[in-house]
Amino acid sequence: MQKRQFGIRAYLPAMLLASLLGTYLDLYFIGKQLYAFPIRPLPSVFSINILFTLAVLPISVIPLLKIMQRLKGWLRGIFVLAISLAMAAMEKMAEGAGLFVHAENWHHLYTFVGYCLFIGLIASFHGWMNGKKKE
Repeated sequence: MQKRQFGIRAYLPAMLLASLLGTYLDLYFIGKQLYAFPIRPLPSVFSINILFTLAVLPISVIPLLKIMQRLKGWLRGIFVLAISLAMAAMEKMAEGAGLFVHAENWHHLYTFVGYCLFIGLIASFHGWMNGKKKE
């Protein structure tokens, strides 16, 4: 019988995966010149916004997963859709503030779908790592 972890330790694997996945996706899309971060920490060293991928993403995973654990069934799906829509809207606002630049062929629908998949993967991984049984 697997011992269940509690507290922040239960979220560390999901936080690490979110950080790694976010970093590699940013590196991939920047390499394909689909977007760029004109304002970012240590621009001479990193082409990505390391503040977002190493701090914001992993920390935001904790409340996201805590909320998802409380929701059941279709409410969980609606929550994922709402968060993904909010991320696409925040991305558009970040563009307006000059923090983010997209290629002309970029559509914010890509962001919406990407976050739906990202959140689903992180939540599934978290459940798997913590021995959650299918309900």
